[in-house]
Amino acid sequence: MTFNAASAQIRTAHLMVRSAEEWDALRFALSSAYHGKDDELIDKLLPPFLQSWRTVTTYVLRDTFDAAGITVATPEHPWGIASLSANGAVCEPLLYEAEDAQEGRAEAAVYGGLRLLRFEETMSAYTACLHRLEQARPV
Repeated sequence: MTFNAASAQIRTAHLMVRSAEEWDALRFALSSAYHGKDDELIDKLLPPFLQSWRTVTTYVLRDTFDAAGITVATPEHPWGIASLSANGAVCEPLLYEAEDAQEGRAEAAVYGGLRLLRFEETMSAYTACLHRLEQARPV
């Protein structure tokens, strides 16, 4: 399986679980909780939000990633979906807009600097990640 085929399967698998509108509604609710500094609501919404994204990647897409030669591991970043690796390269699609790779993202969320990605933006982050892995493929 090619990286392009894997990219298409990522989208399909996530849409089997929820519609794009439902993914975006979850994102909106969690973003609103962060911006409203509602710790109780954050504690309620954050675990299932992260788990939903991570479960699709880890379990539903396991065969797809295996066929493309991509290894899936637990994300290192708190907002990461998974750590994907192939051809000696590693990338981690994130669920929020990251300006750079510096630490302190959890703190940014607390102080209103968090902008969670909409479904289509998250799919773009996946595609960009797979593109980086594909570019590492030996010629």
